[in-house]
Amino acid sequence: MENLSFNPLHSDSEIPYHLLLLADETKEAIDQYIFKSDIYLLHDDTEDIAVMALFKTSDTEIEIKNIAVIESYRSKGIGSILMKKAKEIARENHYKTLTVGTSDTGFQQIRFYEKNGFIKTGIRKDFFIENYPFPIYENGLQMRDMILLTHHLPE
Repeated sequence: MENLSFNPLHSDSEIPYHLLLLADETKEAIDQYIFKSDIYLLHDDTEDIAVMALFKTSDTEIEIKNIAVIESYRSKGIGSILMKKAKEIARENHYKTLTVGTSDTGFQQIRFYEKNGFIKTGIRKDFFIENYPFPIYENGLQMRDMILLTHHLPE
């Protein structure tokens, strides 16, 4: 884990859908935001192990649109490394808030964000019903609403 490198994806590079699809259900859903997002990869000695896509929603807010870690690196602190990097990028670019949305059935993800300083700030009702062509299930429950979480960055 000591040989990790974190780098932005160059504009002429291939989009890492294989990683992005770990956190989003369809390529079509990813294509709704990915071309207007900044993509970052976390790489170990041999492979890309995580991805993060950040999307500017306003002059004061940036949103994490996608964050994913490959299975073999989960539960090893990689997600928290990505959260730390997202906060650094947001601060360096003078954003005041960092937001993220996740499914109302994503109990583990919600706990993860809260553990990393995010608080629940809203709900997008029926987001997963209206934005996906088929029902999506997580933890045995149909994904319906998106839970919005926000981290306020120190000045």
